[in-house]
Amino acid sequence: MKIVNTAFHISVSALSGLPEDSFPEIVFAGRSNVGKSTLLNSLTGVKGLAKTSATPGKTRLINYFLINRDVYFVDLPGYGYAAVGHAEKALWGNLLSSYIIQRRSISLVVLLLDSRHPAMQSDRAMISFLESHDRPYGIVLTKYDKLTQKEKVQTGRIMESCAAKAKFIVNYSSFSGKGKSELLAHFDQYICQ
Repeated sequence: MKIVNTAFHISVSALSGLPEDSFPEIVFAGRSNVGKSTLLNSLTGVKGLAKTSATPGKTRLINYFLINRDVYFVDLPGYGYAAVGHAEKALWGNLLSSYIIQRRSISLVVLLLDSRHPAMQSDRAMISFLESHDRPYGIVLTKYDKLTQKEKVQTGRIMESCAAKAKFIVNYSSFSGKGKSELLAHFDQYICQ
């Protein structure tokens, strides 16, 4: 996939606000502060397209970005720790699970995991959730450049055991761009369905 056109489309807080057009959706999910927005900015080459913050829970809505005028990249709020109250986290959880279960135009869920802390309980729960609802998913290990060689091998083994049904596992560094072309190449088979 080559990205030539990128634009913010819409932010929604309820399923009733989702776009009605039928473009395929590539959804970016992961724990709070794992780097979803940073990854989107890196992939598109547009700094600040998706808002980033050091504070977990910055993304509070489902954010749609129109890519090449024919596919959506969808930035979801993170799960796990966030600097918000329990009630708001519960609302996010209900919104995200309903969205993933009900939305027919989802072509692929890209699950981001911090390579320094792969497969935490919340990540394993998300993998199980995606598999139980037959959602195709791939794994992106963020912050991969921060690992030693030994840690890279260990992380690879962990991921192979807990995400055997993943369509791909990509090691990614937004800093160096490592993994960008590989990840974009994986998207091609999910946007032409």
